[in-house]
Amino acid sequence: MAGLLSRARIVAPPGFNRWLVPPAALAIHLCIGQAYALSVFKIPLAQAIGITAPAPGDWSFSEIASIFQIAIFFLGLSAAFGGTWLERVGPRASGVAAALCWGTAFLVSALAVQLHNIWLLRLGYGVIGGCGLGLGYITPVSTLIKWFPDRRGMATGLAIMGFGGGAMIASPLSQQLMERFRTDTDVGIVSTFLTLGAVYAVAMLVGAFAFRVPAHDWKPEGWTPPATAAAKGAAYHVSAATAVKTRQFWLLWLVLFLNVTAGIGILEQAAPMIQELFKGSVTASAAAGYTGLLSLFNMGGRFFWSSISDRLGRKATYAVFFVLGPLLYLAIPTTAAMGSVALFVAATAIILTMYGGGFATIPAYLADTFGTHNVGAIHGRLLTAWSLAGLAGPELVNQLRASQLAAGVAPSEAYSLCMYLVAALLVVGFVCNLFVGRVPEVYHMTADALAAERQAAAR
Repeated sequence: MAGLLSRARIVAPPGFNRWLVPPAALAIHLCIGQAYALSVFKIPLAQAIGITAPAPGDWSFSEIASIFQIAIFFLGLSAAFGGTWLERVGPRASGVAAALCWGTAFLVSALAVQLHNIWLLRLGYGVIGGCGLGLGYITPVSTLIKWFPDRRGMATGLAIMGFGGGAMIASPLSQQLMERFRTDTDVGIVSTFLTLGAVYAVAMLVGAFAFRVPAHDWKPEGWTPPATAAAKGAAYHVSAATAVKTRQFWLLWLVLFLNVTAGIGILEQAAPMIQELFKGSVTASAAAGYTGLLSLFNMGGRFFWSSISDRLGRKATYAVFFVLGPLLYLAIPTTAAMGSVALFVAATAIILTMYGGGFATIPAYLADTFGTHNVGAIHGRLLTAWSLAGLAGPELVNQLRASQLAAGVAPSEAYSLCMYLVAALLVVGFVCNLFVGRVPEVYHMTADALAAERQAAAR
């Protein structure tokens, strides 16, 4: 089995069609993208005992939110520790590990709901699922960057768009499954989790076994690195251990952290938020559809903005996020006060394109800054920013909402303060992005060190 999963076994032969790799990436990312649909389960989980309304012993929204926070936290941790391992063993082995973790997470979560044990649910979906998310997230990225050196932004968009789009499928599917399995004494989550776990595990394993990696000296037929490649970082490589010692890495860490903190709070609270802001106008089914719509824009933004970054540049693309984003967040309280569901949906949809676009653009930004050789390992370390943002974003929204309600603010106005604060965070992100520059030569890998790493990976 170890030989079947080894990196040496999946080196592509001459003439291999590189366009066979993106579907494998999508197979994995569409599955783990279910994490963005977790808000669909929020109200049913909060009524697991009461069935039609919260009852004594039911979990609170903040307890349920902690599951998502833990999952994103362990996503970043597993990506940070698994990135170097991925570069050594290859995407097939890490993809199989991701599939096993993600499938197991749903089995454990189903048991947790059956036993009504919040700690078991945190272990299942949060810890085990988070590890599956992290390994599954980074598995295709460095592979596609190596297959598409001529279109790095587009390649990372292809790899990561599935993660944003997973909820587009998972939201309505989960809602339909819960309705199918629902009874007078069961909200239907246990059977839904078991079904999703089985489907996702199989789909991810198919994707993992479809991966191939290029030979280290491979390049697209007829493609020559542009003369400006040196300025973009293509002429040098930085090791993962060295990258974390540079100012550029930590500026990019803050750039990702602030962009994710802003968007992830909306995603985690999407279904309940639109129902509270427009009480009586938006049903649970419509809220699930809204979550799926956000997923569509999240997915589309990943491909759109990352592709645009190939022409516009990574720094300029992030500058757009940090200029347009604050204006849209400031507009959200106004759309809610106007009672305009359409304008609210439009504003949040555009925000989600930039949230997703930030994820898809950052690997190419890293490759431009640190070279392509260790981009998977460096990307994994950078995703610790996502871990902390996964804690900070939902916590910011939930705690500020709770404090506003406790102060007597109407539910339809309880999110306003949070939107103002998030807008300010994005202004800080603009400043961080402004100072990202070229890595000093002292941090570049020597030719001997690069050759040694390549020889080790080939064994």
